[in-house]
Amino acid sequence: MVQYSTGRGYFEWERKISLKILVVDDEKEIADLLGLYLKNEGWDIVKCFDGSSALKEIHAQRFDLAILDVMLPDIDGFALCSEIRKNYTYPVIMLTARTQDIDKISGLTLGADDYVTKPFNPLELVARVKAQLRRYLQYSDKEQRKNIFEYSGLTLDTQMHKCYLFDEEILLTPIEFGILQLLFERAGEAVPIGEIFETVWGERYLDSNNTVMVHIRRIREKLHEESKNPRYIKTIWGVGYKIEAE
Repeated sequence: MVQYSTGRGYFEWERKISLKILVVDDEKEIADLLGLYLKNEGWDIVKCFDGSSALKEIHAQRFDLAILDVMLPDIDGFALCSEIRKNYTYPVIMLTARTQDIDKISGLTLGADDYVTKPFNPLELVARVKAQLRRYLQYSDKEQRKNIFEYSGLTLDTQMHKCYLFDEEILLTPIEFGILQLLFERAGEAVPIGEIFETVWGERYLDSNNTVMVHIRRIREKLHEESKNPRYIKTIWGVGYKIEAE
């Protein structure tokens, strides 16, 4: 199974490199507060108070994680997330004052990795940032990932953290990559939805949680899967998903 260790290796590597985080929120007090907490972790912070400024930074710099407020005065957080996903796979955490499930689903469908509702505890958000960075950095650690999975034109290189479909690179987020790697490692088995969630997200699964389904749908879209007859990720009704063994 995929393991997400919080052990020594991750933190040692984190201290050796300078991680850069984008914080976008039109409420300056919130952006400044987040910046303060995140800087205390030793990370470089770039703050923007509107979507236009954030869009320029997204195209000008390479970030390791982005925190995006959904409601911005010009370009909303959903559009920024979509723009990031055109070229980058680093984690995206969405912030919103809304509580509707449709907003969460919209963000996850566009490629967001996590969703936090305002008001929030800054320490909890920092913990979520650490969890996302841990997954992202572990998948990027070329020394720890040596396996290559192949199935019917689909290749997952866990050493280089790259996915190819008939030699064309497919950009996956860390969460999407984690799901696909777990299914590959359990090829031929039906992996329950709850197990996928608890393994990849590292959190307790609730029956009403449709996060896995949203991410599976997004992976299928990237793999150009037919919705009624997917070639790679099969739905096992009432259980979960699997990739056939070859």
